Amino acid sequence: MNNEGILHMDSQSLREYCVKILSQENVPEEEAFYVADSLVMANLRGVDSHGVSRMPIYMKRLREGLVNNKFSFEVQKEAPGSMLIDGQNSLGAVLGVKVMELAIEKAKESGAVMVGVKNSNHYGTASYFSMLALKENMIGISASNAPSTMAPWGGVKPFLGTNPFSFSIPAGNEKPIVIDMATSVVARGKIILAAKNGQKIPEGWAINTEGEVTTDAEEALVGSVLPFAGPKGYAISLLIDILAGILSGGPYGPHINNLYENFNDPQCVGHFFGVINIEKFIPVENFKSMVDEMIREIKDTPKAKNTQEIFLPGEIEYNIQEKRLKTGVPITIPVLEDLKELGKMYSVPFTVKVIDND
Repeated sequence: MNNEGILHMDSQSLREYCVKILSQENVPEEEAFYVADSLVMANLRGVDSHGVSRMPIYMKRLREGLVNNKFSFEVQKEAPGSMLIDGQNSLGAVLGVKVMELAIEKAKESGAVMVGVKNSNHYGTASYFSMLALKENMIGISASNAPSTMAPWGGVKPFLGTNPFSFSIPAGNEKPIVIDMATSVVARGKIILAAKNGQKIPEGWAINTEGEVTTDAEEALVGSVLPFAGPKGYAISLLIDILAGILSGGPYGPHINNLYENFNDPQCVGHFFGVINIEKFIPVENFKSMVDEMIREIKDTPKAKNTQEIFLPGEIEYNIQEKRLKTGVPITIPVLEDLKELGKMYSVPFTVKVIDND
């Protein structure tokens, strides 16, 4: 990220500010914290496209009554290793936390749990939820479908969503392995953020409505993002749409309402969560010791030319988080102005601290 036009904000006061804003739409404090924390955590881990830049759209949908401002859900079906949950149009981040907590408790007995959730909303970064299992020495799985923004491989018209997924795997002395990715070359949120900041996007991220590669962010937003690894990303996106959408009895692809464009209807997003209790397979300490050994062996493998270090999934994000906790979250001027505008709208003073790193 270019440092021109960027201020570094203290993450704690940024979180507190977002909680105060959310509370103005009668979101209970605990639930407001989950939403704000998920957004700030995305910024802390370097996933700025899913950070506090999402506050204006979250608030607009709350303001217009398109999202339930108080958490509610219904367990429609339950078995020892599975649950089907109707999210009743609750905030996606709140649902994600509450459902993962249920799944973790259930996995303590059953060993493994899979949960389908329907009638939810945009939930942010998938890893925020899969990482909750790490606290209990379990493996966490999180996936979500999304409105259609990606054409099927070989097509030009969007059908599937970017459909993110995450796996979090505990380690011992090493950092946990956290896999978190969209099934597109890049999360669409990065294109949205580029458009907001008036920036170009790299070639290969998206195509326009004619199927031509584009570097224009605005053109990309009305075109289609591209799947990672071509047909492989397309296949995984399709799988997630089936697990998070069809298996839950909810909509898929073009039948999910767009976060930024449809202000008449709820989104009806679907999620798929999983928890694996390691202790039901092998002793946790044995597992974590072997993961540590694997990590060290990978990092000790011969490096390609010009490669200084081999990283495990999630390691770079952990390093960014450690740094940004000290130096602050980088916020661009357009995003900062949006946050301040929300404060004016809701009569909440802008109290976020700026960190001077000079």
